[in-house]
Amino acid sequence: MAVALTGARIFDGSHMLDGRAVVIENGRIVGVPHERDLSAGIERRAVSGLLAPGFIDVQVNGGGGVLYNDVRSVEGIEKIAQAHRAYGTTGLLPTFITDTRETMAEAVEAMRQALAARIPGVLGIHVEGPFISPERKGVHNPAFMRPMEEEDIAILSSLKEGRTLVTLAPERNSMQSIARLASAGVLICAGHTASDYATVMEATRHGLRGFTHLFNAMPPLAGRDPGPVGAALDSRDTWCGLIVDGHHVSDAALRVAIAAKGTERMMLVTDAMSVTGTDLTSFELHGRTIYRKDGRLATEDGTLAGSDLDMASAVRNSVERLGLALPDVLRMASLVPASFLRLDHELGRIAPGYRADLVLLDESLHVRRTWIDGQSE
Repeated sequence: MAVALTGARIFDGSHMLDGRAVVIENGRIVGVPHERDLSAGIERRAVSGLLAPGFIDVQVNGGGGVLYNDVRSVEGIEKIAQAHRAYGTTGLLPTFITDTRETMAEAVEAMRQALAARIPGVLGIHVEGPFISPERKGVHNPAFMRPMEEEDIAILSSLKEGRTLVTLAPERNSMQSIARLASAGVLICAGHTASDYATVMEATRHGLRGFTHLFNAMPPLAGRDPGPVGAALDSRDTWCGLIVDGHHVSDAALRVAIAAKGTERMMLVTDAMSVTGTDLTSFELHGRTIYRKDGRLATEDGTLAGSDLDMASAVRNSVERLGLALPDVLRMASLVPASFLRLDHELGRIAPGYRADLVLLDESLHVRRTWIDGQSE
């Protein structure tokens, strides 16, 4: 039975609309008519605020007290997705960071089961490492870092549903390996890399699609050595993930990067850890204690370890701290990551035929309600 959501202002992915309704049937949007044109018999559900496409986060290490590396199960994946849904995220890639091949395989198998079980909001897996650079390790464990091998390629290309994203260092892996993953449908990002500009640009010609948390865990842009940041901003056909939390990258650097590349291929990510959606003040990562303080997650020596960020906060920060227009920010949180994932034909817009994945925001851009496939929570 069709249901019409009425009373809210609507951002459809391109424009702000007033006086419209969103008509949902069988988990899809079937129309966005003027409220006055709704048929008399349709069920109406009044909502107030701003109705926008649900947020999509391609880098989520954990949430709800669960770290994907530690809880490699359908139940763990579901708990992570539930924790982030409270902050407007209706689609995400649980992210498994640098570890052994055996545990990586377990994480992929858990995702296979989660996709088969249709866990709400789960779009696939992000494997960040171990094919990264010890020189730019961040909080990742260098003991597990290595170049990609045949068995890894088989594991990473094994999911037949959903999306698989792999973050790697181009200089640590062969262009043939990158091309093989890309030809298998795997999305590839450069991250935790010490690569030079030329190597990254060659990787883009072999299928590299984007950059994981731009600026972080990579050399800075320099006049005679543009490096991965320069490659990211110079390549027109790549996407960049941005952590807008006031800790990972300065607001000025983010504004400069967005001015250089535009908002169309800049996507908000959280890089969230297990503490999201909890009151926890610390957690363990590969035997190290990570402390949560003042919106920042770090080891005892001050090394950043993911973020204490959610997508709704990233949206607010992008408007309030960076001064970006709200429509641009909402696209950076929904349509841009949907395009990166090659899912923009069904996610990232409020339009006929699209999945009814929605977020309702109040005037201060806090989440009031979400829908996934038309089901409200």
